Amino acid sequence: MGRIDFYFMIRFCIAVFFISSVSANALDSIPVKKRLNLLKYGGLATYTVGMIGMNQLWYSHSPRTSFHFFNDAAEWKQMDKAGHFFSAFHLSNTTYQTLKWAGSKERKRAAISALTGFAALSSMEIFDGFSRDYGASVSDLAANAGGSLLFWGQMAGWKEIRIRPKLSFTRSSWASQNPDLLGSNLVEEIIKDYNGHTHWLCADMDKFIRFPKWLNLAGGYGANNMVNARDSQNADPYRQYYLSIDLDLSAIQTRSKLLKGIIFFVSMVKLPAPTLEFSKKGIKAHALYF
Repeated sequence: MGRIDFYFMIRFCIAVFFISSVSANALDSIPVKKRLNLLKYGGLATYTVGMIGMNQLWYSHSPRTSFHFFNDAAEWKQMDKAGHFFSAFHLSNTTYQTLKWAGSKERKRAAISALTGFAALSSMEIFDGFSRDYGASVSDLAANAGGSLLFWGQMAGWKEIRIRPKLSFTRSSWASQNPDLLGSNLVEEIIKDYNGHTHWLCADMDKFIRFPKWLNLAGGYGANNMVNARDSQNADPYRQYYLSIDLDLSAIQTRSKLLKGIIFFVSMVKLPAPTLEFSKKGIKAHALYF
């Protein structure tokens, strides 16, 4: 059930970064001793309300059954799993930055953040598991764990993020052929149409070798020709691989909390850049690819 989790993640991050950026000065005026309790109780309340809302919005019209699993590992060329991986990483990182603001202990912060990112996304599998129309997915749980582990491993080993998952999107021609499943407008297509998604791993090269601080290398993965979830339901679906560069906005030095918040959010997105595409159709060069 990757598209529900991905939709939740995008809305959550937008809300968090907008509120934290706009109200940064007001939040910073809160005494450090009170911040952690505010985060604990506020986070619990937000999570509870969010889960109730998700249940009413997505699952209230689906009949309940006994808890069961559904194997969706072969669907969408695993693009939905890449979405889970992306979401778990950034939810873990968001939690880390929030705990840092709250003054939590450094040695526990990364582990707590990774566990929170994994648990928050994976708890939705419970809803799926009790829904007749869905089912809990082991591969979703594995992708959630992978994203959280990528975050935790870097913080534990390097004390910083050097490899960051990013996402880009370009509208495809396939959504119009199945708008119920792939979206009937731009906003829906951004969430639903996996043909338009490209998932990236962007490496901060100057942390490894002599390299321009503002320039990263990026490897991407996508898929095309998918109108339905299973390969057998589509006409010649295929995978795509990409090699590109990426602008590292975190290299921008600023004291503005608002600008820092915007950079943090935009850093989830792979910006347009020259790109090489590799697929069964050969090698294709893009002057700018998003």
